[in-house]
Amino acid sequence: MTGATDLRLAPALRPLALIKGAGDLATGVALRLRSAGFSIVMTEIPSPTVVRRSVAFAEAVYEGEVTVEGVRGVLADDRTAVRGLISQEVVTVIVDPETTVLRELEPALLVDAIVAKRNVGTSVRDAPAVVALGPGFLVGRDAHAVVETCRGHTLGRVITEGEALPNTGIPGEIGGRSAERVLRAPGQGILRTRLAIGAQVRANDVVAHVGDVAVVAPFDGVLRGLMRSGLHVTEGMKLGDIDPRASCDHCDLVSDKALAIAGGVLEAACSLLGGVRFE
Repeated sequence: MTGATDLRLAPALRPLALIKGAGDLATGVALRLRSAGFSIVMTEIPSPTVVRRSVAFAEAVYEGEVTVEGVRGVLADDRTAVRGLISQEVVTVIVDPETTVLRELEPALLVDAIVAKRNVGTSVRDAPAVVALGPGFLVGRDAHAVVETCRGHTLGRVITEGEALPNTGIPGEIGGRSAERVLRAPGQGILRTRLAIGAQVRANDVVAHVGDVAVVAPFDGVLRGLMRSGLHVTEGMKLGDIDPRASCDHCDLVSDKALAIAGGVLEAACSLLGGVRFE
């Protein structure tokens, strides 16, 4: 609207959220926190193995820069470049598996969004507000709050006592399909993809190869996610995702699950930081 006042805080005045991981769920969290006024820094491993790459800021590790739902994610070449990127109002991604940048940045909010189903190094003492996603974290020891990641009536709810539901190992149902919609590696080897995310597939179409073994589509649908070609995979590893709803539009949108979880993180952050003054 013409003449409207921009009420957004200048980058220097915004609280900083440091997110461990930059996959699709972490990206949903980053987008929601950013829209609520946080500056965002995300850490990743040197070779991310993300399936829903079209909606993951982790792709910046390979591409240098990506855009997800209109928001730019830019790779920081090193730790000295991080603060400069924060001032540019982009989502900053840095390769930092050990999250060594934590002590330097001193974020108001730390979100463990690796979703490893176990705690790989997060402590409740890491930041004024520490929020973790999914099982493997105990409130009070590992984080101030945990957000449920299991589909169902508790998805996205904030847990302030205890921990999240244990991992079932069964993918959530989409369009009447559950475990069968996930493409998994038939063995160990180098992944070579034949199709791109967004491709329409028919049952038994070859989507990729692991070594000499073909990975085929189990039913008709849209290839909603597919790991980057050239990565080394192990048997049973998740490689891709077939969406039976067959809408290409879904490929470039953060999922309902990611947004529900992101809402829980934002709720927890607001509750935990409500009395903190950001300077």
